[in-house]
Amino acid sequence: MARLLHPLTRGTTYTRFVHLWVPMLATSVWILVVPAAPWATALMVLPLGLVPAVRRGEGLQAQFMLTRDAQDPAISLAPSATWRDRLRTVLWLATRMVFGWAATGVSVWLPLITVDLVRISTGYVPDDNPFLPVSHPHWAYALLAPLPLIALYGAVVGLGELITVIARRLLGPSAAERVAALEERTEQLLERTRIARELHDSIGHALTVAVVQAGAARTAGDPEFTERALLAIEDTGRAALEDLERVLGVLRESKRPASSRPTLVEADRLMESARVSGAKIDAELTGPLETVPGPVSREGYRILQESLTNVLRHAGPVPVRIRVAAGERTLRLEVRNPLTARTPGPGRGSGVRGIRERAALLGGRALIGPDDGDWQVHVELPLR
Repeated sequence: MARLLHPLTRGTTYTRFVHLWVPMLATSVWILVVPAAPWATALMVLPLGLVPAVRRGEGLQAQFMLTRDAQDPAISLAPSATWRDRLRTVLWLATRMVFGWAATGVSVWLPLITVDLVRISTGYVPDDNPFLPVSHPHWAYALLAPLPLIALYGAVVGLGELITVIARRLLGPSAAERVAALEERTEQLLERTRIARELHDSIGHALTVAVVQAGAARTAGDPEFTERALLAIEDTGRAALEDLERVLGVLRESKRPASSRPTLVEADRLMESARVSGAKIDAELTGPLETVPGPVSREGYRILQESLTNVLRHAGPVPVRIRVAAGERTLRLEVRNPLTARTPGPGRGSGVRGIRERAALLGGRALIGPDDGDWQVHVELPLR
């Protein structure tokens, strides 16, 4: 019983019925002016569906009164962009008018029938109710009085549910709007993935360098080496804070330019950080790196950063060979270090996966794994 009466406690039950009554306001005014032509209201209202902005207005009403959800994706808030959208809006207005007439009828006549049934049971014979052709009053008619109210309850709930379903069909997003929403969602997911990679690469590199330096300083027992290690930790931490501020800037300001992120022109600071951590860097950077397109240069910097982070994290202070070559069509980046027992196998870790994802997003390729006794990261990124 409580489940059957639950709709009475929901606000949408009543806002939906009010939504059905709204079109009848204009109709009521028109009937007062021209009583002989109530159908003329529809001829005036339906052409409004051809106005693009009407679809947006109807969508707003449907969201706030039918679903009471301002973010309901099933109802579009965009103006009509095609003739199909306009015709759907016209059909919606016609449907709303029909349902409005039905809602008005049941809300007026069913309560009157209940009142007349009670009056008939007391000896009154109504002569103005076409639904009760009663000529002989009887007390038993009082037993029928609740039935119109039950029917009214069913009509209120049923018409509200039905008009909501129809609104989602006729005012729902078109195919083009669904594609646009899907593309926007995809862009958001790609942006979140990029930010996650940025945080992983920059903060992971800084923490790896700091851990290696702190461990080396603790075991060295050399005040001069400890001083250099602390300076390296300070420099790396400062650079990590700058990277973190850039990433947080992207989160705070969606239109913040990506050009503020580091590029391969600033690769020297990565290699110097690795040198201070004990790695023996043999670097060779050739070609006009300053002319490499921004997206390629920025992703190349992150790939190099993650590669050096993996070396320090998994292999320790070992010789590292770095080759970065900017050609006419391709940027080649290679990082090699001796393969040790601590080096992870191919494909493990989010860092290795992140390198592959960065290369794939730019249309390049990444070869990562053992090669002739070394661990190699070989990446090729197209420049055009």
